[in-house]
Amino acid sequence: MSAPPRDPMTPDERRAGVSLAAIFALRMLGLFLILPVFSVHAAHLPGGDNLTLVGLAIGAYGLTQALLQIAFGAASDRFGRKPVILFGLALFVLGSAVAALASDIHTIIAGRVLQGAGAISAAVTALAADLTRDQHRTKVMAMIGSSIGLVFALSMVAAPLLYAAIGMSGIFWLTAVLALAAMGVVLWVVPDAPPVPRASGGRFGDVLRDGQLMRLNLGVFALHLIQTTMWVMVPAALVAGGGLPVAEHWKIYLPAVLVSFVVMVPAIIVAERRNRMKQVFGAAVGLLALVQFGLYAAGDRLLPLALLLTLFFVAFNVLEATQPSWISRIAPPHAKGTALGVYNTLQSVGLFLGGMLGGWIAQHFGHGVVNLACGALALVWLALVAGMAPPPVRAVPAPAPAGG
Repeated sequence: MSAPPRDPMTPDERRAGVSLAAIFALRMLGLFLILPVFSVHAAHLPGGDNLTLVGLAIGAYGLTQALLQIAFGAASDRFGRKPVILFGLALFVLGSAVAALASDIHTIIAGRVLQGAGAISAAVTALAADLTRDQHRTKVMAMIGSSIGLVFALSMVAAPLLYAAIGMSGIFWLTAVLALAAMGVVLWVVPDAPPVPRASGGRFGDVLRDGQLMRLNLGVFALHLIQTTMWVMVPAALVAGGGLPVAEHWKIYLPAVLVSFVVMVPAIIVAERRNRMKQVFGAAVGLLALVQFGLYAAGDRLLPLALLLTLFFVAFNVLEATQPSWISRIAPPHAKGTALGVYNTLQSVGLFLGGMLGGWIAQHFGHGVVNLACGALALVWLALVAGMAPPPVRAVPAPAPAGG
């Protein structure tokens, strides 16, 4: 039997996928780098003894992201993708500078809010859709999702070492430099997009009434709420549990990250090539729930924490790679931009509430209650996944008949 005809990505599509994933990676690395170290650093700042404020500083950028994500996406429809992305990155640079110069928790919160004002995720994702054909868009969305998982894992390893070498102010300055590098990628690497049609876009009602899309939107909200919540507490638990100074936390994170990628790669292959997306996705959500209940039982004991962090990275990386792929397959063509705006908005709301609620609950009810609440949220998500239809299988063109 002859093989089906190949339809490889064009050089411009490959360049678009790699460069747009790089923009996400450079920006998100700067955001993620503070997670493993900030709660420990904040204890030495005026106002840093208030866990609610610490959580707000960690999650504050998600608030302005949530408020401005759809507006930036709409602006990119009107003024073009690249100008809006560059403007958002410039705001991110400014916010990083404010946080780097801060000497108290409140000024850092202000800087983080300004960082989040550069809400470019929907615009970047829309540009990816502009620059790729339908049959390759899933690959590009998966590249972007995987880049987020990769830089999150990298930040867990690099942040303690960077904190020891350049301090928190240096990390914020580094985030500004990374955002400037992302601006260079936009200007000189990303292919020029075709003109954006001014036709009326998709309506919110079409997206909000789509139960499959809303399950994915609620899922990305839950994932990023849980992710941010964990890093209000995990660094302090590692210090308390094993007497492990922040500069040595990489000894826990590095093995966890490496093992998680060894597990993630075959999981993604099974999901994509064998059409087992729903099964792999559901297993990752279930694993996320088990990790949260495990953290409740483990307390601050070092070895159980190390094992549970490894399992968390497995679940997180699988979900970050598969969710954008799934949503790109089922978003209605006439409302794709709107669907991506809602998706990125709920992701940002999760980031904000994870920091804010995690700190507040920990301060008033204890760390264990935070883990139980996150575990319950993951179980609700798992129930939603159980009711989802598997994503449609991408059609493969039939082979051309032999002969003339």
